[in-house]
Amino acid sequence: MQGSENSSRRGRRSTTMGGMPLNDMPWWRWRSQVRSALHMLSAPAFQQDVWLAGVEGYGDVTDAVYRLVEDTWLDHWSAEKYVGTVFRDSQEAALVDTAVLRVLRIMHQVGPDAPVTAYLAHADWPEAVRAARDAHVRLATSDGEDPEAEPRTLEVLQILTRSA
Repeated sequence: MQGSENSSRRGRRSTTMGGMPLNDMPWWRWRSQVRSALHMLSAPAFQQDVWLAGVEGYGDVTDAVYRLVEDTWLDHWSAEKYVGTVFRDSQEAALVDTAVLRVLRIMHQVGPDAPVTAYLAHADWPEAVRAARDAHVRLATSDGEDPEAEPRTLEVLQILTRSA
């Protein structure tokens, strides 16, 4: 064994955590991705002015949904699994779970490639927006950020989540 290896780590390193592939993305990056998605999903004016208008740089509603669940697998299990890592407490996790379930239910009904108008016209969309807003406000406030600030572009999000 080489001197630089930690002798307490023997055997093969697992490539999954509970079936979820591990990668080099630190937990704070996952939180940033979830927060970005919740922010966009929680802002009706943003949705009208950016998504419906086709403004570049923010992705669309489907991009936001995937950012919400892709690294965390929140479409497969509860946010409670990440309390102490991605989420600070059970209340944050419960708010995120509620938002995820409401948004995913709509996505499954309209289809992942549906236009923004299909999401916004869905009868349950206001309820999903409200759930996303509750989660967004809680996470932003917990992070010491203004929940009323405009959503960041995907380019800014990428810069903020880059490795040091």
